[in-house]
Amino acid sequence: MTTTIDIQTTPQTQRTTLYYREGSSDKVYQAAIEPEGDLFLVTFAFGRRGSTLSTGTKTQTPVDLDTATRIFNKLVNEKRAKGYTEGPDSTPYQHTAKEDRVTGILPQLLNPIEETEANNLLRDLAWCLQEKLDGRRVLVRKAGAEIHGINRKGLLIGLPETIFGCVRSIPGNFILDGECIGEVFHTFDLLELDGEDLRPLEYQRRLVKFYSLLNRTGLHHVRLIQTAIDTHNKVGLFHRLQTEKREGVVFKRLDAPYTTGRPNTGGTQLKHKFYATCSAVVSKINEKRSVELRLLNGEGWNPVGNVTIPVNFLVPEVGQTVEIRYLYAFKESNALYQPVFLGVRKDIEIHECVLSQLKYKPAQEDEEA
Repeated sequence: MTTTIDIQTTPQTQRTTLYYREGSSDKVYQAAIEPEGDLFLVTFAFGRRGSTLSTGTKTQTPVDLDTATRIFNKLVNEKRAKGYTEGPDSTPYQHTAKEDRVTGILPQLLNPIEETEANNLLRDLAWCLQEKLDGRRVLVRKAGAEIHGINRKGLLIGLPETIFGCVRSIPGNFILDGECIGEVFHTFDLLELDGEDLRPLEYQRRLVKFYSLLNRTGLHHVRLIQTAIDTHNKVGLFHRLQTEKREGVVFKRLDAPYTTGRPNTGGTQLKHKFYATCSAVVSKINEKRSVELRLLNGEGWNPVGNVTIPVNFLVPEVGQTVEIRYLYAFKESNALYQPVFLGVRKDIEIHECVLSQLKYKPAQEDEEA
């Protein structure tokens, strides 16, 4: 590991970026003192390098500069004691004093479909097609000088300053829906524009306003997701993404309004994944960086096997929600086959980790096994 110093200060701010690199482990931790009126907040961001970082604050309410400095120094020293060192090349986060405040703004959530239904929708002109990205669902709201991220639970979150600055350069006030991957916000819908609620409009009408707002040069950290509408382009995009082993696709009805939440079945926005994922709860920490997983059904909790935690991740705690990629589950035991740990999910509630998520091994494969 190498050490270089990168503590930036102004009369009102102080910021440091800390790294932990050893073997294949590559983690980032940022801490900052930021002004809030005449007082200050101590904020932080952490996660894998290159990913969209999780954010938070060590001061739920603003404090004086001396108190903020003590909290900041204590935080930095604790990380250094764990092997973190300073580094010059990370992306600072634009935090908000309202971190985790409830906004009442919620995204539209999607139900999954199987390949047979996906193939039917490829030829249905009422539906368009977009890539489903493997990122963090985020809404971005710009209201005058204020710019905030909002997670899928409707809570305010921090944004990378690269995204913050890019959004600030876009004229007008708006709410965009999309996914964050690292320092890029991939956006696919426009919910509000200059005081007008666009949610009741058909998606094809929202798309026109959406492209008019964002189809401009220089938006290096806000990118439009490609939309295919006719059958030829939908089939081509579907097969290209499948060949490139991307996560999956999303189908959206062109005549549908934006409806928040997830319908019990079906819906006007549907997703098809090329591989299976599920959100599970850690029930036990095993030896050799492995954890036991469980899912909920009407009869209580069901074990679904173990997953190894890669060395570039912290081992999650018992009770935390985690995201798992897997090939399929066995019907008899519900055990996941070839599970891969993707990370902790702070935006998924425990009650959402249900057994009905699982994709089981097809019966034909069972007979051949």
